[in-house]
Amino acid sequence: MHELVGALRSYAWGSRTALAELCGRQVPSAHPEAELWFGAHPANPAYLRTDDGTRSLLEVVSENPGEELGAAATRFGDRLPFLLKILAAEEPLSLQAHPSAEQARSGFARENRTQVPLDSPMRNYRDDSHKPELVVALERFEALAGFRDPLRTVDLFRALDVPELAQYADLLAAQPDSDGLRTLFTSWITLPPTVLDTLLPTVLDGCVRYLSGSEREYAAEARTTLELAEAYPGDAGVLAAMLLNRITLQPGQGLFLAAGNLHAYLHGMAVEIMANSDNVLRGGLTPKHVDVPELLKVLDFEPIDLPLVLPQPAGDGSVRYPTPAPEFALRRFDLTAGSALVPLTDAGPGIVLCTSGSVRLLDGDSKVSLTRGAAAWISATDKDIRAQATDGPATLFCACVGGVFSAPPAASRG
Repeated sequence: MHELVGALRSYAWGSRTALAELCGRQVPSAHPEAELWFGAHPANPAYLRTDDGTRSLLEVVSENPGEELGAAATRFGDRLPFLLKILAAEEPLSLQAHPSAEQARSGFARENRTQVPLDSPMRNYRDDSHKPELVVALERFEALAGFRDPLRTVDLFRALDVPELAQYADLLAAQPDSDGLRTLFTSWITLPPTVLDTLLPTVLDGCVRYLSGSEREYAAEARTTLELAEAYPGDAGVLAAMLLNRITLQPGQGLFLAAGNLHAYLHGMAVEIMANSDNVLRGGLTPKHVDVPELLKVLDFEPIDLPLVLPQPAGDGSVRYPTPAPEFALRRFDLTAGSALVPLTDAGPGIVLCTSGSVRLLDGDSKVSLTRGAAAWISATDKDIRAQATDGPATLFCACVGGVFSAPPAASRG
């Protein structure tokens, strides 16, 4: 058991305050801080604090996978199968989806054969893994995720009362299924600039009129469309985003995204866990590389209900966020001030992350103290990890390999 120092990632959509405040650093930060990575991904591994200094978690796992990963090394090879993050979005992320395992292997091999450098901005596949992911809100968290029921989208279009949308509403009403969504999405994402420059302003005008009226059922959708258009003027992704579920997570609620689910996180801070991958196919709302043909290959156009994952009491003092992903599982412990030591079962190999208060982790004579934004690495040989809040209530997230208590998530309408 060792303290784990996260790798800070700076992207334009990040916050200058959220992660800095969480970790007790100076506010505002010098640059937008978007993600704090706790894992062993080659692009940015976290570091262990040891008696001999700091060492990369990637290096530690690679040198001794049997001891660090235990049975997970047999299941997933000599690599930690998950990546844990804290995400802080001040502005919307790109409209994106992630490939399935087969698509990732094929795409990675293809780009290797054509000798696209791993660090090239034109690269779609940076590894050969799929990327299912779960995000759990630490505060109010806004997102777009999965294609909405087509008939609800038809209702939205007609509520906006934009004549230029009528043909698209009719198209979807005549084919309210995944094929209709594919046809409409493909049409919009590939619109010639001259057509887009005519259609998009009329849609935005319709959103403004709608928000000034008395009927407000789709107020969040209309407002989000206007906000995205302001951030990314003239981007076809603004139209495409209108086809997705608009979701607000309250603190503690989760959102699970399987391969092929189109999504965009909009605003807020959350804990995020995913398969250990950095594969992203973008469809817009970004200055980064957009590969529409490749995105269309991986997208799942089947409409879905709001893919919420609600915490389930586990009987050991924690709540669990069940997903079907074999690579990861996530629990949350809410510790009260002065509580007895709480055993963190199923902890190794895993990562323990403190998001509020301060805690002490004990393993025999070994001790690690964590404050907000700090984490610890638990190897497979660490069998008796216990935790205690040290200064008022505290919250811990415990990430480990999936399969022990994973199950399909229950969908819920928000």
